Amino acid sequence: MNSFDTAIQTFLTHIAFNSITLNHAIRVIAGLYTFKGFVLVPILWWIWFKPSQRVEWEREMVIATIASGLMALAIGRLLAHYLPFRVRPIYNPELHLHFPSAGLREAVLRTWSSFPSDHAMLWMSVATGIFLIWRRVGVLALLYTAIFICLPRVYLGLHYPTDILGGAAIGIIIAYFMTRDSVRARFAAPILRWIYRFPGPAYTLAFLLCFELIAQFDEILLLGQSISKAL
Repeated sequence: MNSFDTAIQTFLTHIAFNSITLNHAIRVIAGLYTFKGFVLVPILWWIWFKPSQRVEWEREMVIATIASGLMALAIGRLLAHYLPFRVRPIYNPELHLHFPSAGLREAVLRTWSSFPSDHAMLWMSVATGIFLIWRRVGVLALLYTAIFICLPRVYLGLHYPTDILGGAAIGIIIAYFMTRDSVRARFAAPILRWIYRFPGPAYTLAFLLCFELIAQFDEILLLGQSISKAL
């Protein structure tokens, strides 16, 4: 771990020793989907349905933002798989730091590389998309993502600060690229026309996709792992 990571996590672990209540609150925030996608994804639905003079552009941007989140999540997990393995701080005895127990799927987390943070990639890409559509709400979305999604994962020792910063940077770049006019027009406009033509199945699929995005496809992955073990 570099000196940047060391300084921040040493400071945070000192705070952790001083407040049992804070530790419990942060574990709850980090462990529940309620404090992640259930805050940011409804903002996209709000943007989609709110009256606007540029409704077509906003809806294309919502589609591009959701696509950015899906791409960020997929790329994040591919990078974690193919890049050199980085043990998470909470499982690294060389750090000599004691983190508040996270209790978040320990067996799985031990086998997942720490870099980059897929949470930071996914939700920073979504927050960036919101910012590009609606500046005032987007600033709040970015701050919320940094404070309530990214910071708790460093505090609990699930990620190093550089995991979060690297993941956030990649997520922002993906969202910026996917929402550019030349890129967005290639996929978002046809999808929007299909939604207008078949609203029933389109909104059903949109609901299911957003639900899985909020859950980060965790249950589908666990189901797949269970089936593969059974076979």
